[in-house]
Amino acid sequence: MVFGRHHPAGLSRRGVLRVGAGAAVAATLSACASTDDGVGAGGRVTIEMWHGQTDTGRAALEGLVEKFHRAQSGIRVDLGGGVPADAMLQKITAALASGSYPDIAYVFGSDLAGVARSPKVVDLGETLRSGPTPWGDYWESARAAVTVNGKVRAAPAMLDALAVICNKRLFEDAGVPLPQPGWTWNDFLATAQRLTDARRGVFGTGWPGVGDEDTVWRLWPMVWDLGGDVVAEDGRNIGFKDVGVRALETVDALARSKSVYIDPKPGSEQMYQIFGSGRMGMVLTGPWQIPDITQAEIDYHVVPLPTYSGRPLTICAPDTWTVFDNGSARVRAARTFVSWLNQPDQDVVWDVEAGSLPLSRAAEARSEWREHAARTNGLEVFTKALETARVRPVHPAYPQISMALGEAIVSVLLGKSSPTRALNRCAAAAKAALVIPR
Repeated sequence: MVFGRHHPAGLSRRGVLRVGAGAAVAATLSACASTDDGVGAGGRVTIEMWHGQTDTGRAALEGLVEKFHRAQSGIRVDLGGGVPADAMLQKITAALASGSYPDIAYVFGSDLAGVARSPKVVDLGETLRSGPTPWGDYWESARAAVTVNGKVRAAPAMLDALAVICNKRLFEDAGVPLPQPGWTWNDFLATAQRLTDARRGVFGTGWPGVGDEDTVWRLWPMVWDLGGDVVAEDGRNIGFKDVGVRALETVDALARSKSVYIDPKPGSEQMYQIFGSGRMGMVLTGPWQIPDITQAEIDYHVVPLPTYSGRPLTICAPDTWTVFDNGSARVRAARTFVSWLNQPDQDVVWDVEAGSLPLSRAAEARSEWREHAARTNGLEVFTKALETARVRPVHPAYPQISMALGEAIVSVLLGKSSPTRALNRCAAAAKAALVIPR
């Protein structure tokens, strides 16, 4: 295996990035507790883990659990909860309401703020800060993604990053030099135009056009690079009303030049199929797409995202292992297993086999990862990008902000609105969400 897709069941990364309805979650989370303490004969504790993985991810986790069982006899991990990760929020919400929930669940980072409002979510600050993997050794983006209001409410589970993958043959055919680190968004626009060949059905690049989180997260590095943020310092307004216009002007320029394929369906699968068929020059994506590109026999080149400022910057969208309180014995066991799972010896197995980027610098330094990265073209670009990666805020209003921005991006892509008008509508909708007491 070159690099395993870490999203479950062949789901698109849209599924892994999907934003949960945070406000709805808060209304249904329950304080009810499970009555099963999980302690069996001889004091052995059984914990249930809803992992959300299938295929390579499930196989990797099963192997790690077997290793954990061989190492000790006091804790057994039951890999139950047969639900894919993109349905986890709904299942967890229902489980909390009924009082029958797992000890550990795979929760998307974008859903954590809503889920963590339940009193049954365990604070993992002491577990991670005093664990064998030093807290400061985790990538900053991993730490930020599991921190809600200053408290560590989960453990990082999966890391990725955005970069640009280029089709080398199309660049050569168009006589365009391959981009290098430090290129700008103006360079990106010009390159996309030069690569576009309508007669041959070749697009310079692509962008999801549904309005979901897959549409949105590609814009955040542009906003941050311009000095903006998702939420303003006052906490009552968006932090990108002005700079967001400039970012949308870049998207608008792509659309006006007809050098972008706008994928009309959820999941971006059509966009990736066009790239895999050799009819798209560049795609903004993550390392999960490398196996498909390799299988399609595309000779590719990976380069960091372009910038406005010249400073390297990208976005990371971590997912989490969230622990729930089913009594002190099961909480201790769940803490033990999650801490063990994130140690470099186990993390590097998960990274190579399931498709995550390393959770910590110690895992990145392991020889197994170094060898894996050396034989996987472009993987080191994604790993290095973690040094400057930022994450979306773990904020309960984020789902509404994302929805409003997604509508703005699509309206610009389809030529139905100017960047300024689109951002004005986005700002009004987002403010309505931000001023709701939480």
